[in-house]
Amino acid sequence: MRRYLIRRLARTIFALWGISTIVFIVMRLSGDPAVLLLPQEASVEDVRRLRQELGLDEPFPVQYLRFLGNSLRGNFGESFRHKEPAMRLVRLHLWATLELSFAAFCIATVVAVPSGILAAVKPNSLYDHAAMSLALVGQSAPTFWIGIMLILAFGLGLPWFPIGGRGTWKHLVMPAITLGAFAMASIARLTRSAMLEVTRLDYITAARAKGLGEGRIIWRHALKNAAIPIVTIMGLQFGALLGGAVVTETVFSWPGIGRLAIQGIYNRDYPVVQAAVFTAAVFFVGINFVVDLLYTLLDPRIRYE
Repeated sequence: MRRYLIRRLARTIFALWGISTIVFIVMRLSGDPAVLLLPQEASVEDVRRLRQELGLDEPFPVQYLRFLGNSLRGNFGESFRHKEPAMRLVRLHLWATLELSFAAFCIATVVAVPSGILAAVKPNSLYDHAAMSLALVGQSAPTFWIGIMLILAFGLGLPWFPIGGRGTWKHLVMPAITLGAFAMASIARLTRSAMLEVTRLDYITAARAKGLGEGRIIWRHALKNAAIPIVTIMGLQFGALLGGAVVTETVFSWPGIGRLAIQGIYNRDYPVVQAAVFTAAVFFVGINFVVDLLYTLLDPRIRYE
């Protein structure tokens, strides 16, 4: 286990370094932020002076080494537009993203797992076809389209929920459903597949031959052995929700790090984008690491070397 943890930690550090490096390079290729920060009538000298103040006049390797050194201390610089530490801005917006992602994950899990189990218990039934058709729609429909349809139906047509912003629980309903739609569909389909595979095994047939109730067979025996792929997809989807909330936060004007990153890209605010992407990456790899450790609890036969 110790060697596994060391190897996994090394891979995690390498992944975070790679992500940070790619974002650093891509943002520098997007254009000069000094041109956006200054008015159109600014002179060439004004642009040169601002680039010097921002440290953008230095050679690319120097900027990169300074970025690596600062990021190791959790310092991603000061926002070009907001004039405050980029990581502080990300922390202020992080709780909104965590709230939205957790709500979307709970909705997706509560709906998808029972739906997938019931579809597996009654294969090729009307419910099975209906549930899997809805799951296919959930995986195929673009997130922004789902959000717009919900706004038109329940925000404007039936004004039950606010169409934007963050405040009461009503502000959370439509963004959470929009963000969780794809995860809900993915979890439901994989749950059905995993349960179908398990319910065809010999020990399930033997349990039925012993006269055990169908509910006990499904919930205590089949689901436990089908849990590993289900937990895997749930962990991956939760990480994807944190990193993929950009569209949902933009559609509903939700003040999370996804919307903050989009605004940073538009403004070429390098420090904000780098801090936001790094934070999302840390959560994603951390969740995957926890899921790997959960495998040993779900199946004692698994041992890490």
